[in-house]
Amino acid sequence: MSTVPRMSHDDDAPSVYRAPMRSRDDDVSDGPAVERALALGVCGVGGRLDGAPESLTDALTAVDAVHGERMARRLERFASVADGTFVWTRDAAGLFSLGRITGPWRYDGSADARDVDLVHVRACDWLGGPVEPAAVPPGVLEAFARGGRNWQSITRADAARLTAAVWTCRTGG
Repeated sequence: MSTVPRMSHDDDAPSVYRAPMRSRDDDVSDGPAVERALALGVCGVGGRLDGAPESLTDALTAVDAVHGERMARRLERFASVADGTFVWTRDAAGLFSLGRITGPWRYDGSADARDVDLVHVRACDWLGGPVEPAAVPPGVLEAFARGGRNWQSITRADAARLTAAVWTCRTGG
């Protein structure tokens, strides 16, 4: 897996993704997965499995068998983004948080991860608190306004540049 972030429409900034961290299981309430991810420094997607897979290949095969090909493809896309990729999430109160992927895919089979269906995770450096609403780029707002539970690229042309500016402003680099 490459450690160089794939470039987006903005040639000077890494790609940007929407990470709702909402389970496809309607019995799992919205919110706790995002809280868990922010507290533990991870970003993730759902897709509980009966046993912990030993590799990503095993996970993709198991997810395909249990949850279907579409979910397996989503997991593959999540696992394949480069370290340094920006991710946005939104908590139950509607506040946005910005992070950067910093590690490879792993399966978290703990009871707490299973409870919130956030089992396929990657290490993520989150900013120390929500981003001020006025600073959230329009492309991010549009991506979340469409709704949905999928991990997906934010493709608006200025999203990467504006996200990188938020990151730089908050971290100094």
